[in-house]
Amino acid sequence: ARVLAPDLLRGLLMMLMAMDHQALMLHTWEHGTGRVMEGDGVVVRRWNFTVAYIVRTLTHLCAPGFTFLLGMGVVYLGRSRTRLGWSAGRLARYFFLRCLVLTLVSWLFGLVGTGGQLWFMNMVLFALAVDYLIAGLLWLAIRRTEALLVGFLEGKMRAKHIYNDDDSTAELPLLRVRSTRDDITIRAEALAWHAHNAALFLLSIVTIAWNIWLSETGAHCASVSGHEVLPLGTEEQEDLTFWQIIGRIWFWTVTTTHVMSGFPPLAWVSFAILGVLYGRIMIARPWSPRTIALGHSLVGLALSIVFILTRVLRFGNLSEDCLHTPEQEAHPDANPYILSVRSFFYVVKYPPDVAFWAFTLAANFFLLAVLGAIPPHTAKRLTVLLDFGTSALFFYIVHLLVAVALSVLFIALFGTDAEARDPLDPDTPVKGILNLWGYFGIWALNMVIMWPLCRAYSRFKATKPADSLWRFF
Repeated sequence: ARVLAPDLLRGLLMMLMAMDHQALMLHTWEHGTGRVMEGDGVVVRRWNFTVAYIVRTLTHLCAPGFTFLLGMGVVYLGRSRTRLGWSAGRLARYFFLRCLVLTLVSWLFGLVGTGGQLWFMNMVLFALAVDYLIAGLLWLAIRRTEALLVGFLEGKMRAKHIYNDDDSTAELPLLRVRSTRDDITIRAEALAWHAHNAALFLLSIVTIAWNIWLSETGAHCASVSGHEVLPLGTEEQEDLTFWQIIGRIWFWTVTTTHVMSGFPPLAWVSFAILGVLYGRIMIARPWSPRTIALGHSLVGLALSIVFILTRVLRFGNLSEDCLHTPEQEAHPDANPYILSVRSFFYVVKYPPDVAFWAFTLAANFFLLAVLGAIPPHTAKRLTVLLDFGTSALFFYIVHLLVAVALSVLFIALFGTDAEARDPLDPDTPVKGILNLWGYFGIWALNMVIMWPLCRAYSRFKATKPADSLWRFF
C-alpha cells in the first residue's frame, strides 16, 4: 500500500508554496522575513510585519521538504521498478530523462514567463532535476556497493567460522552449514546496510557544510556602511561570461540580465541525500505506526537541538554580523540571534545554511510525525492534500499560471501603490493587493481552482504505464 504521510506532507507544502508565490505576484509584501531575500551576506535592517514574517518562515519548509521527499521517492521508485524487472541501466536512463524534462520545463517557463528576458531561470526546478539525478545514481551505486560489501563480509565471516569450528560440527554437518550460512548472511547484510547508511549521513553533513565553506562572503557581512548587497547577485555578476555562469550555477546563486538562478543544485543536494537515507530506513522492514511517529519525533527533536545550537553557539550561519535591526543596534555586543523571536528564527535560504537545514528539516519531520499518526481511513479523506501531493509538478506549473492570471485581474481591479517591487524590474513602482483578507482570499481561490485540476490529472496519470512521460508530472 502507498505510504500516505509523504503525499500529505507534499500536498501541504504545495499549499504553503502557493502562499509565497501569490504574495510575490500580488506585491502584498516585500519578499523576505527581513524585507530582502534571505541571502548569504545580506544585511537585514528591519523585519517584515508579523503575518508576512510568519508566512515567509512557513514557506521556508517547502524547498527542503520537496527535495527530501524527492530523495525518498527515488528509493521507493527504484524498489518498485526493480520488482517490475527494470535493470540498473534502464533506471539510470529514467533518472536522466526525468532530469532532462525538469530542466527543459524550467528553461521554457523562464523564457516564456519573462517574455524572453531570461534565457534561463531556476526558481527551483533545475535544482530538483539535478538533485533527482544525483539521488537516483547514488541509489544505484549503493545497491551495487552494498551487494559487494555483503559478499566480502560474508566471505570473511565464513572463513573465520570454518577456521574456528571444531570437530563437534561433524555430527550434524548439513544442518550446521545451513544455519551458519543464514546467520552469516544476515550479519553481513546488516553490517553493510548500516555502513552505507552511515556514509549517506556523513555525506549529507558534508554537502550542507560546504555551503559555509564555499561562502564568498566568509559567512559574514564585512561592512554595513555602504550600499545594500543584492540578495541574489551583485553588479559584478553582469560581467560573467557564459562559462563562468556554467561554473557558478552549481554552488552559488547567479543573477544577470538574462540568467536568474536562486537554487544552486549542489547547495541543496544534502536534503536529497537525507531523503535517500530516510527511504532506505523506511523500506528496510515493516514499522508500526507508533514506531514511525516516535522516530519522526526524535529526529525532529535532534534537529531542533542542532538549530538551537546554531543560534546559541553561532555556528553554521551565513548571516554573521548581518542582523542590524534596532534590537541589534541597541545591544551591539550581544548575541544577535537571541535578541528577539524574529532574530532567532532568521535563517539564510540562498544558499541554505546549517541553521536553515536544521530548522526546516526539524519542522518537516514533526509534520511527518503528525501526518503519519493519522489513521489510514482518515488520511484517505484528506483528498485535497493527497490530490496536490500526487501531482506535484503539475501543481507547480499550473498554479503559477493561475497565480499570474489572478494577480493581473485583481491588481487591475483593486490594486494600490505597493512598497514591494518586481524582482525583474526593481526600480519601477508597482501596484499590489495590500489587504491581507484580499490576499488570503485570492490564494484560497487559486487552491479552489487547482484542486479539481490536480484531482483529474492525478487520476489521468495513474492510468499510464510505469515509464510514461506523463508520470513525470
